[in-house]
Amino acid sequence: MKQHRLAAAVALVGLVLSGCDSQTKVDLETPSQKASYGIGLNMGKSLAQEGIDDLDPKAVALGIEDAVGKKDQKISDEQLTEAFAYLQKHAEERMAKLSEDNAKAGKEFLEKNGKREGVVTTASGLQYEVVKKADGAQPKPNDVVTVHYEGRLVDGTVFDSSIKRGSPIDLPVGGVIPGWVEALQLMHVGEKYKLYIPSELAYGAQSPSPAIPANSVLVFDLELLGIKDPNAQQNPEAEAPEAQESSVEQEQ
Repeated sequence: MKQHRLAAAVALVGLVLSGCDSQTKVDLETPSQKASYGIGLNMGKSLAQEGIDDLDPKAVALGIEDAVGKKDQKISDEQLTEAFAYLQKHAEERMAKLSEDNAKAGKEFLEKNGKREGVVTTASGLQYEVVKKADGAQPKPNDVVTVHYEGRLVDGTVFDSSIKRGSPIDLPVGGVIPGWVEALQLMHVGEKYKLYIPSELAYGAQSPSPAIPANSVLVFDLELLGIKDPNAQQNPEAEAPEAQESSVEQEQ
């Protein structure tokens, strides 16, 4: 079934690719045209994330033309199955190489970073710098805290930021990635830390989103604004969408 989904995705992306490759202007005015473009765009991003970036737009367009025109297919089902397996295998090999490269680069980054003045490395491998000291309370594992943060890859690419959204978020200390669980319990309310989190204390070999490749070291600017009062009455209608979208929360 995965091959059929891949085939459908290839076809949709091919529509976009072939349209861009031709001299004919593609209109994106009506809701249908915009939705069609959006489908192709999303499929293209999904395929790129899986490492499938060597499609032939003209061949894709030919397949669509034959299907829409109800013509005989030019390749047998057996040949298609073999071709999809080949494409998937090479995509997996590329992603594995990227994951390996990220792990190596991350290790080198942390080794160099750990030698800088002011950087503390804990027994787990977490690295941090105290940017602003304070004397507030320290969170416990079962606390809910209010924080401001910005997360980046080691190349400086920002993948998530409550600071840019202009809205602090509430997070359970014990419900976030291990690097945050440890760091939050080191901090005092009012402090700002810069965290350098090894991949094994973040998402490891998993890629939680296209913005965070597998085996990525994550860098965070983190400010602990407060600890929620567990006895305070909660508003049952209140929502915390940013907390649900935060990339530092663990997957359920």
